Amino acid sequence: MADRTSTKSFAARRMREIADPVGHFLTEAFHFLGLFAIGGATVWAAIHAFLGMIAKGHASIEDLLLLFIYLEIGSMVGIYFKTNHMPVRFLIYVGITALTRHLIGFVQHETKPDMGVVILAGATFIMAAAVFVIRHTSFNYPSESRDTVRTD
Repeated sequence: MADRTSTKSFAARRMREIADPVGHFLTEAFHFLGLFAIGGATVWAAIHAFLGMIAKGHASIEDLLLLFIYLEIGSMVGIYFKTNHMPVRFLIYVGITALTRHLIGFVQHETKPDMGVVILAGATFIMAAAVFVIRHTSFNYPSESRDTVRTD
């Protein structure tokens, strides 16, 4: 009976020795493919938006904020590519920029601003407070691993 258990254990170890590198390779390949796809789509969208501004003959503040959103997404992809960590702060920055862009458009296009302005401003404040909390906690309670670049 002990002979049979050791054979199963050996077979399981051997199977893991073969499967782990293959699984790691496939995971990394998907990771790189996804990052390049997101990065490429971001560049494509930014170029499309920029060409639209050129065709219009001018750039509004909303257009410029849209370019900043693309810049933040590109930075986020670059940081994730280098460190393999998702920079949560950058996601919040994108949200703050998007809310600001929406707020400016709302104020410019509405004849009489209403409670929507207060809601958008409040949401922007909450996201800014979230950045403060993340920065404060990452500074005062750093992660265990010091070998990676801190992005939060």
